[in-house]
Amino acid sequence: MKLFGYWRSSATYRVRIALALKNLPYDYEAVHLLKGEQNSEAYRAKNPLGLVPTLQTDDGALLVQSSAIIEYLEETFSEPPLLPGGAIARAQARAVAATLASEAQPFGNSRIQKYLKNERGFDADAMNDWMNRWPGGAMAAVEKMLAHTAGDYCVGDVPGLADCFLVPQMYAAHRFGIDVSGFAKMNEIHERCLKHPAFEKAHPDNQPDAVTS
Repeated sequence: MKLFGYWRSSATYRVRIALALKNLPYDYEAVHLLKGEQNSEAYRAKNPLGLVPTLQTDDGALLVQSSAIIEYLEETFSEPPLLPGGAIARAQARAVAATLASEAQPFGNSRIQKYLKNERGFDADAMNDWMNRWPGGAMAAVEKMLAHTAGDYCVGDVPGLADCFLVPQMYAAHRFGIDVSGFAKMNEIHERCLKHPAFEKAHPDNQPDAVTS
């Protein structure tokens, strides 16, 4: 398999965690978002959205959208599972993941950030308000969801699908100045995940295209 992605992309980060939890080897090709490589003709042929990640399977199929890629990995490489046992718990895990993927992460996408700054004239204060209202509000909802689902991790005591989405969103929250100080359960799970070898391997700072300041 080959993963096309960017070190700081939340969506790519999710897939890296899933691959690491399943201990699946893959090749990696960086797509530098700040240089616009995602808009090249060659990359758009792989991913018409011009987004990362893209996963190329061993038989040459090209898969896009992190949620779909992770579901493919779960269906194709069943052990260890990313979804818990029981229909209710699986639905809860998917709900946490979907809330973070749909209601929190998109507002921090580089194209949205550029639009707000360059075309709408948002200053630093307006950007901070935006990020805390929308991603921050979605994360507050997830904190309440975790009160009913969490053990050591988001759903139960084994890291899985929901944690693949939580950890990158926490990384983004710290990057964009979203106030997560009141999210006790979320912070507890995040700290536990960061000590897990799979999450450590997937961390943006440990990627070959990482930029350190």
